[in-house]
Amino acid sequence: MILCNGRRIVAALAAVIFFSGRASAQDTLHLSLDKAISIALAQNRDVLISGQDRLRADAQIAEARSGAFPQLSFSGQYMRNIQLPVLFLPANSAFNPTPNVQTFPIGSNNSYQWGGQLTQALYSRQVGVALEIANTYRDFSEAGLAATKSGVILQVKKAFYGVLLMKKLVEANRQGLEVVKANLTNVQSLYKHGNAAEFDLLRAEVQVANTEPVLISVENSLALAKNGLKSLLAIPLDREIDLEGDFTFTEVPQSVLDAGSVNAIETNPGLQQLAFQESMLEKNINIEQSGYFPSVYAFGAYQWQTQDNTFQFSNYYWAKILNVGVTLSWNLFDGLRTPARVEEARIDLRKTKLTRLKAEEGLTIQIQSARLKMNEAEQRVQGQEKNIEQAKRAVAISETRFKSGVGTQLELLDAQVAMTLAQTNYAQAIYDYLVAKADWEYAIGREK
Repeated sequence: MILCNGRRIVAALAAVIFFSGRASAQDTLHLSLDKAISIALAQNRDVLISGQDRLRADAQIAEARSGAFPQLSFSGQYMRNIQLPVLFLPANSAFNPTPNVQTFPIGSNNSYQWGGQLTQALYSRQVGVALEIANTYRDFSEAGLAATKSGVILQVKKAFYGVLLMKKLVEANRQGLEVVKANLTNVQSLYKHGNAAEFDLLRAEVQVANTEPVLISVENSLALAKNGLKSLLAIPLDREIDLEGDFTFTEVPQSVLDAGSVNAIETNPGLQQLAFQESMLEKNINIEQSGYFPSVYAFGAYQWQTQDNTFQFSNYYWAKILNVGVTLSWNLFDGLRTPARVEEARIDLRKTKLTRLKAEEGLTIQIQSARLKMNEAEQRVQGQEKNIEQAKRAVAISETRFKSGVGTQLELLDAQVAMTLAQTNYAQAIYDYLVAKADWEYAIGREK
């Protein structure tokens, strides 16, 4: 019995170790840019909302199509006649020889009526155009979903690059703090041996005290940047993430930039959505113009009627009524409502056309702006690459000069600050280029 309990304890401990190991492995989510985009497209709230609009468009197509199918309805009615209806018998007639009009009660106190009716549209401009609009609305919703996805991809790219930027800034400031701490240690050693003045020691201590808060601030900014990315991916904020990917500069060929800019109007999802909206408004004019035309429907009805007070339903006599026919509905005058609504539809169409033209002009400006920012950032990247090498060399030279007693501590600290600034500017230039590239890709409708 003891051996059996011991085996159970060992098995339980093994299970705990196994599942805790799996949990710890899942604590950190490793993200590349492509993986982050995939997660966002699957979980981002805006994408999910836009997807529901796409499903709603399918439902609207089914609703519009229903107008072309037969409509079948069934109705039933029970009525209690508190006072029976009467039949009037005119005076001095074969059934009423008296000089006064007389009444003759008809029916029973209990009346039952059941029936079904079938209606089929034979001619209706609204039904056909409504189906066309519903199909266009589906295309509009698909373009809207594509636009939403493109917007989310742009946000994910910027957030992803923002985290990488903050990581680089943390590395640069941490490296700078290590340099000033090493300098402080060196000055303390020199001060003990009488080879450094007290001013040099105080200056080194102040520099460390000033550098540490900067590192803490950048680390906090990194945490906030990660939270922003987590929010876009719809993952818990307490889930640790680790970004995979190089924060490097890769130039986009000029031929690719030119080709993308030329085709931007056809590929931009926002403009595509406006084009579908314009098409729907054109069809909406036809909907409003349908008020000038008649509608023709065929119908058929079958009814069962009876009246009886015995409540012996099996003995009731049911009268059967069957009728078919055609209805014509034509609004000859509606107080000028139809022409007013047609004009409103035309105004909406003109507004949408102007909006599309404005969007096309704005897209051209947006593409030009992105390309100018890319060009500017590229020049800054190339310039800062040289600055970093020179700054590193200046730090090494100033350290040697200070240790040899030739240089001053001020030279060393200035060189260290210049190196941190060069690394910061370099990382910022790469970030600006990547963000401008992401804006350009969004403008031309290119997701990756």
